Amino acid sequence: MRAACALRLHHRQLARSLAASVAPRRACSTNATKGDSLGWVDPAHRKEVARVLELADRSAQRWDVVWTDFLPPPVVADCMVAMAGRTDVIALPWGGYAQAERCRLALGREDLMEPLQADPLQLEGVAALQVKGNFMFDPARHPDFLGAILGTGVVRERVGDILVQGEAGAQILVDPELLDHFEMALTQVRTVPVTCTRLPLADLSVRPPRQEEFSSVEASLRLDAIASAGFRMSRSKMADMVKDGDVRLNWRPAAKPSVEVKQGDVISVAGKGRLEVKGVEVTKKEKFAVTLVRFV
Repeated sequence: MRAACALRLHHRQLARSLAASVAPRRACSTNATKGDSLGWVDPAHRKEVARVLELADRSAQRWDVVWTDFLPPPVVADCMVAMAGRTDVIALPWGGYAQAERCRLALGREDLMEPLQADPLQLEGVAALQVKGNFMFDPARHPDFLGAILGTGVVRERVGDILVQGEAGAQILVDPELLDHFEMALTQVRTVPVTCTRLPLADLSVRPPRQEEFSSVEASLRLDAIASAGFRMSRSKMADMVKDGDVRLNWRPAAKPSVEVKQGDVISVAGKGRLEVKGVEVTKKEKFAVTLVRFV
């Protein structure tokens, strides 16, 4: 129940911040492109978003729950905004646990989705594998497990998060249809022989994200100012990271250092985790008292 509440809260916050940030751009783009209703979507994600909308139509027609592939956070974000205006079909992201990054979208009519929203562990579109081996003398990292998985002939879109467990191996979220395949085909990671067994989602060893809440008073709500305070680095260095494409705002590449953030926005920086703007208040001196939560 606690996981379900956390998942619903996370999705509501994400949907609100994304809808607010996209709506003006979406309206302008729609006017400019006339017939192109996805003109507001990042061109790199447009194909995936269009596919999700097609699956939503199929779900509505069949009165059945339909699943997408595993999608990265920026694509999930665009898909959730695209689905926000629909009243016939609900989209529920699920990656096997509440904090999952790579998620599949379960698409279905409200009467079908309501019990699944209350208890996501009932969702059958994500399964877990326990990959065991002795990695004491040949440690394996995330890319090593991913490479071994892809080496069995499976595409990335059929695999979710990979939870590395040090010397013991890893837990991997996958499409349930591939469980038999991995049990037979995934036999080695690096030089280490491994065995794969099915694992109930409730038994996943998920380390809760460490978080730190603090406040900062800033002269503006510019992205570079807020992010530099949140990640404790110079503003000029943060501006350079924005320009280099290493900073995302609500899972999308940040356009420029001067863009303003607002309450509910999520800022992520490559290699440094993510930051949530929890609250914004104007001080008597007309500055901004910002409450930040950093996840590492």
